[in-house]
Amino acid sequence: QVRLIESGGGLVQAGDSLRLSCAASGGTIRNYAMAWFRQAPGKEREFVAHISWSGSSTNYAVSVKGRFTISRDNAKNTVFLQMNSLKLVDTAVYYCAAGSWDIRGTMRVDYWGQGTQVTVSS
Repeated sequence: QVRLIESGGGLVQAGDSLRLSCAASGGTIRNYAMAWFRQAPGKEREFVAHISWSGSSTNYAVSVKGRFTISRDNAKNTVFLQMNSLKLVDTAVYYCAAGSWDIRGTMRVDYWGQGTQVTVSS
């Protein structure tokens, strides 16, 4: 059973940067594709970014491409999300996820983190 704990969220101004971390315990993330999702108030949870188990392949939602970067350190059992040029619409609870990436380009999630709040103000 892999436990995922996100950190690094907070209140920032539009245009600022923030780095989220997702630390795993109870198992290794080495065999999992990892991803970040987010859920804004009143909206469904949506995909943000994915990284393959080796880190050689990444995918991003159109809304964050060019601003966000996902990375991983398997030795430290940790995944990161670097968020630059933050916008008001990026305000959401951000969730870390471990699972597999299928050929249709969707993430099948085995484990979820509890989420970390990111609030972007004007």
